[in-house]
Amino acid sequence: MEKSKIGRRFEGKVAIVTASTQGIGFSIAQRLALEGASVVISSRKQKYGKIDVIVSNAAVNPSVDAILDSHESTLDKLWEVNVKTSILLLQDASPHLTKGSSIVFISSIAAYQPPSSMSMYGVTKTALLGLTKALATEMAPHTRVNCVAPGTIPTRFARFITDNDIIRNTIEEKTPLKRLGTAEDMAAATAFLASDEASYITGETIVVAGGMSSRL
Repeated sequence: MEKSKIGRRFEGKVAIVTASTQGIGFSIAQRLALEGASVVISSRKQKYGKIDVIVSNAAVNPSVDAILDSHESTLDKLWEVNVKTSILLLQDASPHLTKGSSIVFISSIAAYQPPSSMSMYGVTKTALLGLTKALATEMAPHTRVNCVAPGTIPTRFARFITDNDIIRNTIEEKTPLKRLGTAEDMAAATAFLASDEASYITGETIVVAGGMSSRL
């Protein structure tokens, strides 16, 4: 999106975006910065004295094994990075959150129907949906907590899927909008939930997948 078409919804605000050196995280950090935010990229110390927005985006998928074939070390890594790290980050950050602050978790459409090649990854992303609901209640009324569930996005993280022309074409055909999403699409949805325009939204997950979803 052109800079001239972007508003300034985060002027004077401080945002933390984890795993933001590439892909979806980078696009989110860039979008928030273009809208005026001071963005802390994956830092535990530099906090500008306050925190208005936290986007928890870090995730791994170290194995394509079935859940019952997964090594314990793999299960531990998936849970540690995809779920536990988000909780620890908020424990550290919560004393610095401002009134009216916003948390956005980045989950995945895999949370609703974990694919066979990413089963445990999908399960950890399902956990983020529950974490969103639980923390929305726990952190109300001063902090909102929401979630974005991206569809298939052609980033380095998903290249084992999107670099395969047959798989990519199949996904595009099954998607009502007939294309894969972009990191910028995810950034736009995240920026909306983090902004004051979503001030009466908490505990919700927005699926950004071109209409490809198993939800009613």
